[in-house]
Formats: sequence, C-alpha cells, structure tokens
Amino acid sequence: MSTENEGAVPSEAKPPAGPQPDSASASGARSPGGPPPAASPAAPPPPDFAPTVASSPGGAGSDDPGRMPPYSAGNPPQHGFGHPGDEPTTDQTAQFPPYGTAAHGAPGAGGGAGGWGGPPYGGGGGDPWGLTENPAPKRRNGGLIAAVLAAALVFGGVGGGVGFWLAGRSDDASTTVSAPGDAGALNRKPTSVSGIAQKALPSVVTIEAQGAGGEGGTGTGFIYDKQGHILTNNHVVASAADGGKLTATFSNGKKYDAEVVGHAQGYDVAVIKLKNASDAPLNPLPLGKSSHVQVGDATIAIGAPFGLSGTVTTGIISAKDRPVASSDGGGASASYMSALQTDASINPGNSGGPLMDAAGNVIGINSAIQSAGNGGSLGGESQQSGSIGLGFAIPIDQAKRVAQDLIKTGKPVYPQIGVQVGMRDTGNGATIAQTGNNGTDAVSPNGPAAKAGLKPGDMITKLDNTVIDSGPTLISEIWQHKPGDEITLTYKRGGKEHTTRVTLGQRTGDK
Repeated sequence: MSTENEGAVPSEAKPPAGPQPDSASASGARSPGGPPPAASPAAPPPPDFAPTVASSPGGAGSDDPGRMPPYSAGNPPQHGFGHPGDEPTTDQTAQFPPYGTAAHGAPGAGGGAGGWGGPPYGGGGGDPWGLTENPAPKRRNGGLIAAVLAAALVFGGVGGGVGFWLAGRSDDASTTVSAPGDAGALNRKPTSVSGIAQKALPSVVTIEAQGAGGEGGTGTGFIYDKQGHILTNNHVVASAADGGKLTATFSNGKKYDAEVVGHAQGYDVAVIKLKNASDAPLNPLPLGKSSHVQVGDATIAIGAPFGLSGTVTTGIISAKDRPVASSDGGGASASYMSALQTDASINPGNSGGPLMDAAGNVIGINSAIQSAGNGGSLGGESQQSGSIGLGFAIPIDQAKRVAQDLIKTGKPVYPQIGVQVGMRDTGNGATIAQTGNNGTDAVSPNGPAAKAGLKPGDMITKLDNTVIDSGPTLISEIWQHKPGDEITLTYKRGGKEHTTRVTLGQRTGDK
C-alpha cells in the first residue's frame, strides 16, 4: 500500500530484527508454527514500520529471496522469503516474510482430492489422479549416473545368461504372445491430468524477458483472451517494461514478440500482448473462482521450471488465505497476497503460470515459493533453490480484476484505508503508527480511516471476520477488495475493543 493508504510507512526505519514465529493465519485460524524460515543466507527482518496500506511498491534487492524470480541460467537470483537489503522509504514497500503456518505445519488433505476419485494424498495404494507410473530416477551427479549404468549392465548380463540357459533347455519352438491391439491404451478422460494438460498446454507460453541492460530471465504466462493478452507475474516482465525485449514461445515452438500492456508491482500481476500474432493459437484458458476453492482440492501447475517449458506438476490446495509478502529480486518492492498455498512442485521459471483445479479452470497465478535454502542446483546450473512443497499463487479472482484494470488503463488500482501501520509480526494485530514516514500523518487527514474515527496507536485486529495478526495481513486482506467496498474493522484502543465501518478509497498506479 502506498505511503498514503496501503498499510504502513516506516517513520524512521530501525535496523530490523528477525521476525518472530506467529500462530495466526489470515483466515483467522491459529496455526501451530510461525512464518516459514527465510532462505539462507538470511536477510534482515522488517523494520518497525513500513509503507502504508496503499504505499507504492518499489524494487527489491537483488539478493532478496522473496518471490520466484524469472529463471536465469546465467546469474539467477536466490529464492525463499526474506527481506531486502534496502530500508523502505515513503516510495518503497518493505519486504516481509510470509505470515502463517511454519514450513512444517501445512494442513494435510485428509482424503482424496475432490473430484479425482483417488486415494488420500500421501496414503499410498495408487495415484490420486487415476493413473500410476514408476517415477524416473533423479539425476543427481555423474557418480550416481555411472553407478546406475553399471548396475544395468550387470543385470543385463544376468538376464542374458538366464535367457540363454532357458533357451538351451527348451525343446519347443520359441513362441511370443502378442497383447490385444488396444492393450496399453489408457482411457484418458478429459478431466484426468493428462486430459487437462493436453488441452491447456497450447495456451501456456514461456516468456523470455530482457532488459535494456541485458538482465532478464524466463517465466511463464497463459492466454487471457482472444485479443492476444497474456497474464503473468510483474516480476517476470518488469525488467523489460522500459525499453526491454519480450518474447512468448508456444508449446508448438512458435515464438512471438510481445509488449507490456501494464504491470502492478504491489499485486505482482502483469499483462503483456503479442505482436503480429494473427496466426497464433489464441485459446484462452477458462478462469475459475478462487473463492470456491477448498483445502484438499486437486491442483495442476504448468510452467517452465528452470527453463523446462511445458512442465506439468500436480498437488492439492494445502491452505487458503495465506498472507504472503514477497519481493521481485530487483529493488525494494514488495507484493502482498492472500495466497492459495499448494504442494504442487513449483520452481523458478514457474512464475506467472496457471494453477488449475480438477476441472482445468485457472484458480491462481503461481508467484512465490518457500525454499529450504539455496543449495540444490539442477542439472549443473547455478544454485537456485527448488520446491519443498510450499508454493503460493495469487487468487485468480484478484488477478482477473487487476488484469481488467491494466488492459483498460495500463495502471493498477489499489484499495486503501489511509493509514500507516507497523509491519512487525507481533501476532496481535496491525498497529497504526504514532507518526508517519518523514514526519507525515500516520492517519491521512480526511482519508477513509480518519473519517471512520481511527487514530494513531489503534491496533486493528479484524477485517470483517478475518483475524488480522500483522501489517502484511491487513494489506493482503484489503487488497482482496475493490475501492468503494465497505468493510468492518475491529480495533483496540486503551485496552477496549471497538468496531467501525470503513469505505475503501483508492490509489491509481504504483508510484
């Protein structure tokens, strides 16, 4: 949120202390753990106060492990959630870790994913998507590959010897048994993973972004409409937004130049459009309703992890309304989302790709991951951390609204309440600062919050029925709404609890 209204502006940013574990999720349920640990190397924690509930996000430090950066084989940034090196100013939004359940505390599915008819996830006894297949061995290093090859040769020799001995002992002519003509042909229903993937893959593109200075990387996007608009993450295309180059490659190998229509740093949503694409296969993916998603629902993610285009992975919705603050790895900006959490494998390069439900509808845009560290490289590439089963997606209900604004005006619109709140995770609520950044008012005069009677020092503990445990949670929840919506805020003042109605204002643009 901006210095005027997004949540909190640091008055005087103090050297941040590490975030403390908290047990409240954005949905109001108390969770057993604290925020997921930051990726190594640890980044400094958030300051006492950071930009307002509408402050314009700036850029993030290049070493910030916040959200999944576009994959770059040359000099990839690190991953995980953490904080930027730069302290936020009135024009910047500080980086903060995701708030909610600790990495080990994600809720389980309990039973099979809805609509797929398989056994419970992790319960064994078959694939929950209806098909079983032996996984291919992971390629870790040359030694492992050599050992596997040697074992294959040994077993091959034994098999050959046994075959010769049996053949020598047989008095009958060698015979073969042929399987029926249709044997091995699987009945792949349109609603199976295979059926959904085959339909969706032609509508998913691999995006290559290159800035004027040569920096850039690879991400993912998907067809939004028949006019050639593609929905993706801001951090995938931000480097090419001003004088850079964008290309989008379809699953059939055809590549098209593209341009940025609009991008929203705070929401981490961007829209690009293909150029000279009259022959492009523009088949928009159907958009679902993220508000209808339930924990345990099956998910499918498509993207280009580590540059591997057309990769399909599956999982479930592990949690809803997970407050996540992440950075784009390019400056000091932060994005806030009340995210869908999934255990589908999501890695660098998946950013901007679709997260789909069991019917093949897009329910989110894959945006961020929690990483255990920066150690495990893939295929000899630079050390970029990969999936540990904690991926986060922007709910499509929010992304669709943002996309419509970007296509219409080229600029995002942010709802705001006009206060500056503390960004430290105390687990108690979002406290309005006593003074704003650089001596400004912590409560904007004549702003929505001021009109509702809120004052500096008030601690906001609920937005409607959602528990607010921190500044980032307040921001992410406000951004789920539209300007003009009326919300109920519960707050504490002088030890007493009060409620008030607030009509959300708005800010247009990121700066």
